[in-house]
Amino acid sequence: MAIVVIRQDDKIDDWKEALQLYAPQIAVYDYREEHPREAVKMAVVWKHPPGSLQGYPNLECISSSGAGVDFLFEDDRLPKHLPITRVVDEYLSKDMSEHVIALIFSLLKNLYHYKVDQFNKIWKPVGYKRISDLTIGIMGLGALGSVLAKDLVRFGFKVRGWSSSEKNIQGVETFTGPAGRTAFLEATQILVCLLPLTDDTKGILNAGLFRQLPKGAYLINVARGGHLVDGDLLEMLDNGHLSGAALDVYHQEPLSLEHPFWEHPKVHMTPHYASVSETISVVPQIVENYRRLASGEELLNLVSEDKKY
Repeated sequence: MAIVVIRQDDKIDDWKEALQLYAPQIAVYDYREEHPREAVKMAVVWKHPPGSLQGYPNLECISSSGAGVDFLFEDDRLPKHLPITRVVDEYLSKDMSEHVIALIFSLLKNLYHYKVDQFNKIWKPVGYKRISDLTIGIMGLGALGSVLAKDLVRFGFKVRGWSSSEKNIQGVETFTGPAGRTAFLEATQILVCLLPLTDDTKGILNAGLFRQLPKGAYLINVARGGHLVDGDLLEMLDNGHLSGAALDVYHQEPLSLEHPFWEHPKVHMTPHYASVSETISVVPQIVENYRRLASGEELLNLVSEDKKY
């Protein structure tokens, strides 16, 4: 049995080395090198080239090396009916929570506003808000969203959450399904998107949804670029219905240099780096699933074939 690492970035060697150091008894291959394809039982992947998972006759499991799996379902040549696993990692959740909280506090004290004023050499104090003034709404209360919600409650924010299934988080007002979404949105002043990207959630951040938010609401999208209709966001920023947006994810990454987000004064951008899978914390659970695969045990963090997360 062996593992093959398939990625489209410069981190294949890092992942191969980390897997070999943690479990030297397991053969690990870079998909670009010559390797015995019939020996591969598990593929560890991240945004793999479409079709690259074909040609492994004994492949038994596809393991995403991150929390997201949407990229897998975009591959129309993905081997069918193989179990897919994803990463559930406390570091990922904590890092994401810290990123979003940093954005919220920067907004609270007008740091984005003053940065734009600095470039324009404007000296004009504006009123700031306090924690008690804001209601934060989180779309998606899974592994990442639930940690963020709990952290925000500890800071004293009013927190509400919306998800596809019912959740119960102390101190958080929760809503579920299409019927609960309108009530969730109407009092949300800062909207944080942490939804999985599925057929049902693609384009969910659109003009219709934005109009249900209070005037002056702020958007934080740290989930996937596919959730957002870019033109609708720009329209709502330019007509003043939304006061601004912080974006970490985009339809195209890196973002095209011609995209209007780059120079829009109400858009704060980061390069999809809010929360990154670190090999040191993720490799143990991948190896544990490899062991379970070999012994016929149930795999950890299985992805639902129907839900696609």
